[in-house]
Amino acid sequence: MTVTYELGGKTAIVTGGARGIGKAIAAQLLNSGAEVWIWDADPTPVDGAHCQTVDVTKAHQIKDALAEIVADNSRIDILINNAGYLGDYRGFEAFDPIEWQRIIGVNLIGVFEVTHQVLPIMRKVGRGRIINMGSLAGKEGLPNLAAYSAASAGVIAFTKALSRETCDTDIRVNCVAPGPIDTELIRRLGNDVVDDMIHDKCQPAQAPWRGG
Repeated sequence: MTVTYELGGKTAIVTGGARGIGKAIAAQLLNSGAEVWIWDADPTPVDGAHCQTVDVTKAHQIKDALAEIVADNSRIDILINNAGYLGDYRGFEAFDPIEWQRIIGVNLIGVFEVTHQVLPIMRKVGRGRIINMGSLAGKEGLPNLAAYSAASAGVIAFTKALSRETCDTDIRVNCVAPGPIDTELIRRLGNDVVDDMIHDKCQPAQAPWRGG
């Protein structure tokens, strides 16, 4: 049975939407009739979508991108916080603090920054849908990806908290925490690392991470 959605007339933002999971989400939204705006630090054209260069850790870039959308359409119905950065696969003690700060910045602070500016627009019309992309790493914790696991756990907790803040409105906030998805982001770890994580050396047996 094919599940279909009718999103004609809806406006959606997908962060990290130029490739991987984000691109697939954008395509599904487009197929469902939504007007889609892709935000990506390194955008590539996606047929039918508007593409903007946005670093989700930069509040001024978010503000400028939103201004363009609001000028075209005064409402935002759907926000998909998908932008992610995995970082290196190494033990925590070997991490340069600059690296784990970037991981936390993109995966967690980026969600804060984008939501902080989009949520008031949703509140003005009294409705909206926010979906935050986390990872099973945030529930289970993954060796050699400690910072990524911590960021994902933060996304999960933030989603729960914000959903309670908006429960008196028609704004719904949810989190999706996928397991292993074969994307370019994940394969940057190296095929041997990925294969080991999936087949043998990760507890639980299904590797708890995603690729944005």
